[in-house]
Amino acid sequence: MNTNFATLINSEKPVLIDFFATWCGPCQMLSPVLKQVKDSLGDRISILKIDVDKNQQMAAQYQVRGVPTMLLFQNGKQIWRQSGVLSKEEIIRTIIEKSNS
Repeated sequence: MNTNFATLINSEKPVLIDFFATWCGPCQMLSPVLKQVKDSLGDRISILKIDVDKNQQMAAQYQVRGVPTMLLFQNGKQIWRQSGVLSKEEIIRTIIEKSNS
């Protein structure tokens, strides 16, 4: 595993990982939504996009079977996982709920 990735997901700050593919329509719909999430939460969250075609090993490691798949990490633990497109509000609510529990 990439050491930067390990350092990032071990942070106290929640890290949202978006596993996507360039050919995936729903992934392209999710991209501006994640930008709005980042704009809303600012420094309270890190968002990392991982192209499954370029990072097949990592996609396999996290058992990503479909795209888009979002994983939320905090302190090195996966605290949430969801496949498909969610609204900005749903994602923000989930991040706040999961990262404060």
